[in-house]
Amino acid sequence: MRPGNGESMMDKKEKEMAAALAAVAAFMQQEEEAFHQHLAAAMAPPKTQAQAAMPNLWGQSGRQSMMQMRNLMQVKALHR
Repeated sequence: MRPGNGESMMDKKEKEMAAALAAVAAFMQQEEEAFHQHLAAAMAPPKTQAQAAMPNLWGQSGRQSMMQMRNLMQVKALHR
C-alpha cells in the first residue's frame, strides 16, 4: 500500500465506520441488558413485611436532629 494512492483514506473510513458500528452495537446491548434487569425487577416477588419495615437509621437520626433543633428554636422564641 502506497500512501498517495487513496487506499489509506478508504482504510481510515472503514475503520471509522467499524468503530461507529461497534459503539452502536455496544449501546444497544447495554439498553437491552437494562431492559431485562428492569423486567426482572418488576417480576420479582414483593418485599416481605420484615424487609419493608426495616428502618433507615441515618434518615431517622437526621429527622430527630431537625425536630430537636426546631424544638430548641421554639423554646427560645417563646421564653424571652
